[in-house]
Amino acid sequence: MFKPRIAGTGEYLPGLPVTNMELEQCWGLPAEWTEHFVGTKTRHFCMDISTGKVIEDILSISIEAANSALVNAQMEPYGIEAIVLSTATPKYLMPTVATELADALGIVGIPILQVQSGCAGSIQALQIASDMLLAKRASSVLVVGADVCTKHYIHNRDFSSVSQSELVNYVLFGDGAGALVLTDDDAPGCRIPLLSHRFVGLGRPPGQLIDWFGLGDRLEDRVALKEDYKAIEKNVPILAKEALLYGLDCLSWDSQEISHIFPPQLSGLMTQRILTSFELGAAIDVSCVADTGNCGNALPFLQVHRALESMTDGSRGIGVAIESSKWIQAVFALEVD
Repeated sequence: MFKPRIAGTGEYLPGLPVTNMELEQCWGLPAEWTEHFVGTKTRHFCMDISTGKVIEDILSISIEAANSALVNAQMEPYGIEAIVLSTATPKYLMPTVATELADALGIVGIPILQVQSGCAGSIQALQIASDMLLAKRASSVLVVGADVCTKHYIHNRDFSSVSQSELVNYVLFGDGAGALVLTDDDAPGCRIPLLSHRFVGLGRPPGQLIDWFGLGDRLEDRVALKEDYKAIEKNVPILAKEALLYGLDCLSWDSQEISHIFPPQLSGLMTQRILTSFELGAAIDVSCVADTGNCGNALPFLQVHRALESMTDGSRGIGVAIESSKWIQAVFALEVD
């Protein structure tokens, strides 16, 4: 079975951590409510919340994460033979962030692909990269996951009239980027023995909707971002447990063999609830969402980047990502040889 090797990892979180108290001071969002309802302590934004000024964008944070992964892999950009980038929050529909990233890195003449997806997008991107390596279309692929959720935030909004289901978005999400360099070589290191993503939303209403407005409909009375948090609270833990069991079955791994677990990174509290349901005993929890906020496509790569610091020979890890937009179930695994 083909198992791509992770040659390098990188991450980038813009600006300083934004605390719940800062959100309360600038936007009037109760810090105590955020702590108890969401459980996320800090997040990073591509804008200055005191002024609303944009300080970075999805391209700039993708460049930083990609360069970090290349340095970690001890590779120059010209050694990359393909790029796959996943995001739910592109700056433009065209050109893609992926092509602009290639241009910024000075890479030309290679396949460039972009996946438009949410939390499962990073796993979809890794699957594409793995398939390219297996088919010998490339021997090294740069895979980037990035999201800038603050592009949906209205800085000077009157939050007193905002519903709780919409208000949660302002405290739940953050901005960030992560990157991996995958290779097809046989050098020892961390490998990916499983990548799987499956649509499980047949007949199920979307848990999240991000609308797009063109010139013809930009003045219509439509909300750009909707989140059914109750549906997410109900369905994600069930789908996450299913994905975990499915992954273990595919790998023929016993749950007691797992040294590291990468649970879905939804919010500080929900992630901990899901982790408890996994019942993996001594497995090390690789979670970061309570400190980084939910930065979508970046999160699995942030988890992997941080986990490799403590994964040694023989370590086995399994991770789950659930996308609530139209319900995608994703699972991945890592093993160190």
